[in-house]
Amino acid sequence: MTFVAERLDDQSHLTEGDPGRMLLAVAASAAQVRTGHRAALEAGVERLSSLGRPRAIVIVGMGGSAIAGDILAAVAGHGAPLPIITVRSYRLPGWVGATDLVIAVSCSGATEETLSAATEAVRRGCAFVAVGQADSPLEAIARQASGLFVPVPATGQPRANVWLLTIPLISAAAALGLLQADEALYENVAKSLEDIAHRCRPSSESFINPGKTLAAELAESVPMIWGSSQVASVAGYRLACQLNENAKYPAIFGDLPEANHNQVVALDGPLAERDIFADDAARTLRLVMLRDVDEHPQVAKRREASVRLAHDRGVPVTELSADGVHPLERMASLIGLGDFATTYLALGYDIDPTPVTAITELKARISQ
Repeated sequence: MTFVAERLDDQSHLTEGDPGRMLLAVAASAAQVRTGHRAALEAGVERLSSLGRPRAIVIVGMGGSAIAGDILAAVAGHGAPLPIITVRSYRLPGWVGATDLVIAVSCSGATEETLSAATEAVRRGCAFVAVGQADSPLEAIARQASGLFVPVPATGQPRANVWLLTIPLISAAAALGLLQADEALYENVAKSLEDIAHRCRPSSESFINPGKTLAAELAESVPMIWGSSQVASVAGYRLACQLNENAKYPAIFGDLPEANHNQVVALDGPLAERDIFADDAARTLRLVMLRDVDEHPQVAKRREASVRLAHDRGVPVTELSADGVHPLERMASLIGLGDFATTYLALGYDIDPTPVTAITELKARISQ
């Protein structure tokens, strides 16, 4: 299977090769921000202010739903006055109890791991909020527990609804006084995503399209993706997952400074070697560095040194910078570009970006 860059400027291929319309779903990210905010308001998320501050916020979810919890924690940042953690499992940690707020997120409202953890949260007497499909098992759990349920009109794959699932969590945290978020912020985020969608639109040719350019850089490489802040690291993890699911492509994720204590040694390994005389392009390592303005000074030094180290060894480097003032804006700038790039990478390999056949088969096997 070979990546053909010319496919990305073939409009008929981009349409026929994407029957699940993943490109259109990514382009609708701005609308998701506005819809998610409206759904949270209509569900009465502001009522959470009467609960008082919980001891901790625990988000339970899987895959494209769980990333909403990671985004919330990164947006709240190091200044958050309480722990915000994401649990990707059937079970809650033993310490979670009645003084904690559990937020269950499931695009379908029927994810078995999430339902299991949500049921456990209700049994332990936790304050409970759920975000997901209306008339779903998750809604039933929330209603029975007298918890808050935010119905979202999700369609397609969970990973294609990331903003629809994330914004209600941001609104909930704002209601609890944990971060600042208002109409102006959501509109700024939506406009940023609209700008990315315009610049990455299918009709925009590769030489000026940042999504297609990034896809071509990632092609025929093994991306080692590092983030230099909480925001950049969550966006980096999202990029790795999108490479897996959209492009069916492997990726290595790490963040600084931890990656400097293990993954950096891969720059001296067999995948870092490049044979410029080889007839066929070999898949070699590429360092993908996601950077942000909110970097610890020592992390900034490590990022710069890591890039120089890669260049010195002939390992290609891609650097992506977050854009915006608020952490949610900066997150959107990185995730929006990555979502387009991974979809274009799939199409460059003539892969349909929507299906996740291996996941479907795995679910079928464990249900037998």
